[in-house]
Amino acid sequence: MAVPLPTDRTRWRCTLCGNLTRFDVTRSTRAVEYVHLDLAGEPSVEEREVLSETIESVRCRWCNAVDQVELVDRPSTGLSA
Repeated sequence: MAVPLPTDRTRWRCTLCGNLTRFDVTRSTRAVEYVHLDLAGEPSVEEREVLSETIESVRCRWCNAVDQVELVDRPSTGLSA
């Protein structure tokens, strides 16, 4: 079951314990990377383009519940744009 990603207006919340801040996320990502190898052969990724990404599961770090996450509204900051 895919889990929806939080947006700039929403965040995750565990439905069992109420956790809002700590989750283990398992995701699948397809990406194209430009890898540069230095003269010693050490690689570093200089560019990365994500082609697709799917959140496979989210586990609450507080109560270990798996896939018991819902999207809730983020609190208002009180600042006007």
